[in-house]
Amino acid sequence: MQHFSIWSLLRNAMSYHEGWQRQWRDAQPQSEYDAVVVGGGGHGLATAYYLAKEHGMRRIAVVEKGWLGGGNTGRNTTIVRSNYLWDEATALYEKSMKLWEGLSQDINYNVMFSQRGVMNLGHTLQDMRDIERRVTANRYNGVDAEVLSPAQIKEMLPFINLNTRYPVLGASYQPRAGVARHDAVAWGFARAADALGVDIIQNCEVKAIRRENGTVVGIETVKGFIKTPKVAVVAAGHSSQIAQMADIRLPLESHPLQALVSEALKPIFPTVVMSNAIHAYISQSDKGDLVIGAGIDAYTGFGQRGSFPIIEHTLQAIVELFPLFSRVRMNRQWGGIVDVSPDACPIIGLTPVKGLYINCGWGTGGFKATPGSGWVMAHTVAQDRPHEINAPFSLDRFASGHLIDEHGAAAVAH
Repeated sequence: MQHFSIWSLLRNAMSYHEGWQRQWRDAQPQSEYDAVVVGGGGHGLATAYYLAKEHGMRRIAVVEKGWLGGGNTGRNTTIVRSNYLWDEATALYEKSMKLWEGLSQDINYNVMFSQRGVMNLGHTLQDMRDIERRVTANRYNGVDAEVLSPAQIKEMLPFINLNTRYPVLGASYQPRAGVARHDAVAWGFARAADALGVDIIQNCEVKAIRRENGTVVGIETVKGFIKTPKVAVVAAGHSSQIAQMADIRLPLESHPLQALVSEALKPIFPTVVMSNAIHAYISQSDKGDLVIGAGIDAYTGFGQRGSFPIIEHTLQAIVELFPLFSRVRMNRQWGGIVDVSPDACPIIGLTPVKGLYINCGWGTGGFKATPGSGWVMAHTVAQDRPHEINAPFSLDRFASGHLIDEHGAAAVAH
């Protein structure tokens, strides 16, 4: 694998950039692997990378039914933060945040992680009580967080309208939070995993999970049978369908989630702003376009699209908060599939089928956890037991009642 640096950039500039190597191999499946990861998005690729890097496994495959990063990884709004309320969620997302902070150097690929901060607005007295509670909990857990007054918000965003239908009374703020380039995350992990010998197999849909005596022995795919004793299902919105192949019913609902980007503007928006009361969140990319996220559509389904009323409601909220954007044109809209668990927290761990592992249920908050999710999942698969960070996120918590309810704890759950 070529090492990226200023010197390699200058060398290749002399040859009109025609000498770059392919970033990863277009692998075809071998007959047998030590582990197979189902899902070629950020979480699946990170799992494969950390399996190879941290646990020394080399005979690993990632199978993806479409193209690499073509699912939710390339269909989100790129927000990264760790200011969750509950200890268990905070530990998971803060682990991920620390990995984000050194990720570009670790995988030798610029994921464009920009720590510009994330602001969660409060519009009611109860919002502000919840913000105070969450900021205090964050500080106890070593996560940077502070409460902003309306004057401090106005100083950072002079063009915000604080006197909306729901007046802005304050906000929580995490300075270390920010955004990253979602495509670069998938490409970077794919390139780094490939360099460690991982086979990335695209256009390879899983059709069945073969078991003998309650133990995984392999998977049936459109490219044939692949023998393996370990299968990690990291398939986002389609995880429930894959798990059903092993007769496991997951407590998930899949919904469409929409997002939009505008035409490019000059740099004006220095941070990320989120509001639960009027449900809007917005940031500005390095290219200049406004990245706007919406809420999930209420109906369930596996279509990567959504309804127009959701878009209309979201843009109404954005214009209400930021009137100067009223004449900005939207360039495109898209949708992803989010898998929502009853407590809005992921399921990461073992299943009743020996050799089958599951990582799903991230709802609308999966992108920010990408490196941390892959790190704990790799430990779980390699050691056949959860790491202490993901142990609380086991599937059996829905039977025991030990839920980690983040639904109302961290604005819009993104």
